[in-house]
Amino acid sequence: MDLPPDLAAALDAAASDLPLRELEASAERLITRYRTPGRADRPILAGRADAVAYAAYRMPATWAAVSAVLDAVAERLPAFAPRSLVDVGGGTGAAAWAASEAFESLKEILILDQVGEALELGRRLAGDAFSGALRHAEWRQARFPGEIPGADLATVSYVLSELSPTDQEALVRAAAAAAETIAVVEPGTPDGYQRILAARDVLIALGLRVVAPCPHSAACPLAGTRDWCHFAARIHRSPLHRRLKGGDLGHEDEKFSYVVATRAPMPAGAPSRILRHPQIRKGLVMMQLCEPQGTTAQVLVSKRQGDVYRAARDAEWGDVWPPTAPPASPDQSRT
Repeated sequence: MDLPPDLAAALDAAASDLPLRELEASAERLITRYRTPGRADRPILAGRADAVAYAAYRMPATWAAVSAVLDAVAERLPAFAPRSLVDVGGGTGAAAWAASEAFESLKEILILDQVGEALELGRRLAGDAFSGALRHAEWRQARFPGEIPGADLATVSYVLSELSPTDQEALVRAAAAAAETIAVVEPGTPDGYQRILAARDVLIALGLRVVAPCPHSAACPLAGTRDWCHFAARIHRSPLHRRLKGGDLGHEDEKFSYVVATRAPMPAGAPSRILRHPQIRKGLVMMQLCEPQGTTAQVLVSKRQGDVYRAARDAEWGDVWPPTAPPASPDQSRT
């Protein structure tokens, strides 16, 4: 995935007047903090350099992950056309950028965060955005948990790890009370998956139905196992991004876990979700699926199945299966 050109240009402009060494030092400290689970004992972003370093190295990955999540929402709810968004813990606005690209219907955007420096930078970055909703977004400092203004869509991305378990639940409840549809995104680690599981339980208990990634609202079949549900989004790195991350590759894969739930009507007949990279062998594709009945299964698709096999070869981790939900082939087997 390529970062939107207006966002890429805004990030380059924001970093242009800061010494690279200062940005590198901020990025190194922030990377260490974000890889350490648990509540922060002091503000994570301590100044403008931290905010710019954070935006330069984290906004692309966060944007890619939230974009993938919202694409899954649009696929499952094709009639969903939110006019308002509240981005909870939005920081410099990566999720708001993703939402404005996913839903042209958006007219009102509110970004809430605890860190004033992040909000101020986010406002600057959005100043020249192609999206009118982003240019006129409201950036408001707020403490979490707390009351959240109403919106059609709420995004809660990469913020729960900064709160205690009690405050995490309170924040999810507040966001669910405010919005018809809510998307919660966390890092694709075992810890991030556990936070998503807890949020998912809260949302289901409140009467919302799971939109994605699960094709059901039953218990997660991976809970209590050594596996965890997560996905990946590939983002192309800019030269500044590579420098701050200390990497040579022109891309990175952002691993994330998520849940989206809604009160809106949902189409019947949810397709399965591919939980891992499909394994392609000679004349055979093997996929691990989360199925609508609340179980996982290994599905084998053979070359004899023609179009189904060709679709399986093109399928990717995180996709729905089958793509258009035709009746299962009698040759398709589960193990």
